[in-house]
Amino acid sequence: MADPVAEKSGFLCMYMSGHPDTLVAYAKWFGKVQEHITSAQMTGITTKNINLSCKLKDGSKKDVVVPIEPPLKGYDDVKPRLLEMKALAQEGLGMIKAPKVDTFIFPGRRAFNAGIFLTPLYLSFLAPSDTSTSPLLLPVALARQYLGERQIAIAFYITLTAHVLESLYTFSLCWKHSTPFVVGLQYVGATLYFGLPIWSTMRKTIQGARIDSVMKIQ
Repeated sequence: MADPVAEKSGFLCMYMSGHPDTLVAYAKWFGKVQEHITSAQMTGITTKNINLSCKLKDGSKKDVVVPIEPPLKGYDDVKPRLLEMKALAQEGLGMIKAPKVDTFIFPGRRAFNAGIFLTPLYLSFLAPSDTSTSPLLLPVALARQYLGERQIAIAFYITLTAHVLESLYTFSLCWKHSTPFVVGLQYVGATLYFGLPIWSTMRKTIQGARIDSVMKIQ
């Protein structure tokens, strides 16, 4: 199957020739070029890589391959990803500040879908051992009867471990993007309960803020 981005590589290289500073930032940050770069040219692009030819201060040239991670899904992903990569490179090189996240965005449907599985799991593990005291605990009793308490405990601890690690990642995002204490508490706490839907939504918010900041500068 043909690479949808490589097919339009020539046009993209021509377009990016008007953004040499961006290409230099790509080479320095993603390509980890330590030498002083005077100019850079894009020589090719695919869904997985950007190929650059960099001219160094001493007059020599250096070919650099910049990985695109995760790979692009198609041609429509090129512009937003290149803009995001530009912002990431400039942030990493200290040229601009990371965008601030000052509001909590709750991914309603995605979190609800996750909660349909997670809430019964939490209740099945945390509910009292004697479920006959309340008719509301009947589903817990049935879950324990048919799934087994050992299997429920294993599933709970695996989920808890994953969510704790995800919460630490969310905390790092909050720290990096100067999130206010209450908003950060919402993100970390919600990630501890719901996991993936929360931090992935936060990343999309950050991505949008990065693209907006780059578009304003251009």
